[in-house]
Amino acid sequence: MSEERAERVWRGLRSLVLERHERRREVCDALGMSFIRVKALRSLAASPKTMRELAADLLIDAPYATLVVDDLVRRGLARREVHPEDRRSRIVRVTPEGTEAAARADSILSAPPPPLLSLPRRTWTPWTASWPGC
Repeated sequence: MSEERAERVWRGLRSLVLERHERRREVCDALGMSFIRVKALRSLAASPKTMRELAADLLIDAPYATLVVDDLVRRGLARREVHPEDRRSRIVRVTPEGTEAAARADSILSAPPPPLLSLPRRTWTPWTASWPGC
């Protein structure tokens, strides 16, 4: 594939995912929170983290991570616990409600857009062969 054609394909994919069928807005509306909070919730649902680990995972600074976690705690979606190995540190875990909300977010974000579903199956073969996990 030529570089020019690859760029056209990439622009089309980017448009499909980020512009025409933007799942971020959908998940934010469904959960009633900003996308950074959705990302934090999904990250914590995958595994409990210290505030420092969460900030690094989200590529945000520590004060902003605190603000995000404060909101998740206020909503009953996460809780802070004393770190078992360092009592000065806290581990953030999702609550059962947080696990449900993260699963709902995953479901929304994983739903393929209708144009992708309408493609003939044979057009998927190059993608599935190229990307592990497809």
